[in-house]
Parts: sequence; structure tokens; C-alpha cells
Amino acid sequence: MIGVTDAEPDPGPASRPQDAAAGSGGTVVVGAGMAGVQTAVALREQGCTGAVTLVGAEPHDPYDRPPLSKAVLLGKAEGSAFEVDFAEYGIGLRLGLHADRLDTAGRVLETDAGPVPYEKLVLATGAAPIPLPGAPAGTTPGVHLLRTLDDAARLRAVLVRRSRILVVGAGWIGAELTTAAREQGCEVTVVEAAGHPLAAALPAAVAAPMAGWYEESGARLLTGRRVERVESLGEDGPVAVVLDDGTELSADAVVVGIGARPATAWLAGSGVELGGDGAVRADERLRTNVPGVWAVGDCASFPSARYGERLLIHHWDNALQGPTAVAADIAGAPGTAYDPVPYFWSEQFGRFVQYVGHHTAGDELLWRGDPQGASWSVCWLRGGRLMSLLAVGRPRDLTQGRKLIHAGAALDRERAADAAVPLKSAAL
Repeated sequence: MIGVTDAEPDPGPASRPQDAAAGSGGTVVVGAGMAGVQTAVALREQGCTGAVTLVGAEPHDPYDRPPLSKAVLLGKAEGSAFEVDFAEYGIGLRLGLHADRLDTAGRVLETDAGPVPYEKLVLATGAAPIPLPGAPAGTTPGVHLLRTLDDAARLRAVLVRRSRILVVGAGWIGAELTTAAREQGCEVTVVEAAGHPLAAALPAAVAAPMAGWYEESGARLLTGRRVERVESLGEDGPVAVVLDDGTELSADAVVVGIGARPATAWLAGSGVELGGDGAVRADERLRTNVPGVWAVGDCASFPSARYGERLLIHHWDNALQGPTAVAADIAGAPGTAYDPVPYFWSEQFGRFVQYVGHHTAGDELLWRGDPQGASWSVCWLRGGRLMSLLAVGRPRDLTQGRKLIHAGAALDRERAADAAVPLKSAAL
């Protein structure tokens, strides 16, 4: 597993001593986040001896993203660079290069700094945050996103001033942003279009207790409201926000966290198949429909036999696990279909929230513990078998539940609903 360090990332230049190995074909990995870095490293660990080149759009040395909404945003760390000696691995770095077009016939990656030829290509470009309609970050003063190290640096300066913050979106990132802002003493209002927090991930009954967490923290949560328009009142002035019900709000900064889309628009015309969700449609070995091209991480969907549907997982654990499958396939090693049990965690409002598996609206809901208490869990069953689990302050439930899901275990409902009974003891 790749580690991280709190050392400040080197912001440039794009050229590195190990660049001598780059640009000569071999395997090119596009995207220098977790999925891309882990793929490059896994290729070496799988015994690939040809040239391996990692192409990244940002000028910074590759870094991990989860700390951006936590330690980096709070000023507890200056960065989250991966602890990888790329020169030792013989991995060429090409940083600060934006992928513009893919010529699959000629096997050339076209970038803003010129062509990069390849023999084999791995798409690991991740996902891009969805901008607020009518007020894109970067062009609208006072409107921010949180996806990159530079985004975190700009937001950290805002939080230090104990500003009035308006967070758009009460999803995972919105909750973590609100937590950080309140910890810094900011006044926070959160606007969520759905009727409850985490609407894209959890049903209303499960998310209902989480709405109270905002109030406990001192934040104001407005659900069922949409931002109609944003009016910036100058570079350093406040931002006026008008909601769809006519409510007018004023803030020093607006932070948008309304989801992300696979960063695949640049693949138009390449012949690489994309789904309606914008993700690259990979197969069970994470191969695309184009020979010699694989896709991994946030930019790719894959078929899951375990869940009987195609999954698009925008979580760190998927970016960590998928590269091993890609590298094994490229190396020609025998392997099984990539079919992980998804896993995700979030630190918010003094709570450690973990989710494992995948559920649908038709799955049976089973509670463990009091959702008004400090710790509780929710299980989703399908045909009596555990499919997914949400744990709030119950890491043992998460650990045991993950193993049960892997095993395809059925549960005794009465025992599983008793929070005093270890979950593993409820397996039939």
C-alpha cells in the first residue's frame, strides 16, 4: 500500500530526473492520483520491465486526496505526497501535462505539451467535481471547489479568516467541509437540494439522524432548496446567493460539493466506449473495448457479478485495489475478475462513518443500535444475505460485515438486529 507524507509537494517544474525513461512508448498511465500511481507501482511489482510513464495534469508531485478535506484543509499538514521513489521504480514522471486527445489507431496520447506514444495505455484520470450551474469556480469570485491541493490551499486561507461559509451539497464532501469549517470557527450554512443529507448514497430513514449532526455542530442545514443564482460582489467582497424559494443568503465564500463526473470528455472520438454516466466501460479485467487500453479508478465502471450490475465507484479503496488487477492483466498473469466489495469512510462531526458493500432500494433494511446514540449500524439484506453495511462508531461491525459480504453469508435477522451480539455470530 502506498503511504503518504506531510512534506510539502514540489510545485514544479514538470521535468524530473526520472523523465529520461518517459516518452519512449512502453506502458503509459494517464492520471497521477491514487489509481495512476498505484498502477505504475503495481506494474513493476508484477514484473513489467518495459518503460512505464506516469502522466499527470498537475505540476505537483503525485499526492493523495482524502487528506485535502481533513488535515490539509485544517492546516495540520502542508501536503499529502505519496511516499514513492519513482526513480527507484524506474517510473518516468511527466507532470503538468493535460491530456487533450487519444489516437488509439496510432497509439499516441496527445497532450498540451506534445504527443506521448504508447504501446499499452491505462486510463486513470479520475473524476472532476460538478460545478455550480451559472457560477463556475475559478471564474466566479468567492466560489470554490475542493478537489486539488491548490483548491485546499485557497480554502484553508478562507477558513483561517473565520469567514461565513455557504456549502452547497450535504453529501460526503459537504459534511467534511462543514466539519472543518466549524472546527475553525466559521459560520456555516449548508444548502441541499434533496430532502436529506447524503441523498445520493443513503435512504431518508438512514440519513435522518445525520441531519441532526449539522445542528449539533452549530451549522445551519437547509434541505429541499436549490441555489438559483450567485452574485459576486467583487474579488474580496461577500457573495450573494439566491435560493429557488426566494431566500437570499450572504456569505464570504461558497464551497460547492454537489458530486463529480468521470474526467473522460477528452476521450471523445477516440473509440473508447463511454457509458451514459460518462465513465469508461471496462470489462471484468478492467480492459476497455480498445485493444491495449485499460481503465481504472473513478473514471471507469466495471461489471460486478457479486451485485449483478455495473458499478462506478468514486472511492479511494477502489483506486487502491483496481490497479493490481490492471497490472496483472498487462503482465499476462492469470487472475480472476475484478469484483471488489466497495468500501468507504468519512470523518465528520466527531464521528467515524464507514460503509462497505453496495445496496439498492429493494434491499431489506436492518438496524443495529439506536441511531440517536453515539454508535449504530445498518445492514442491507437481499434474500437474507448481507449485501452492505453502514457503521457509525462501530468499526468491529464494519470489519466483520466486510468478511461476511465477501463470504456471501446469510444472517439470522433476530441476532443481527441485536447490537450486543457480534455480527459474525449472526451468520447462518
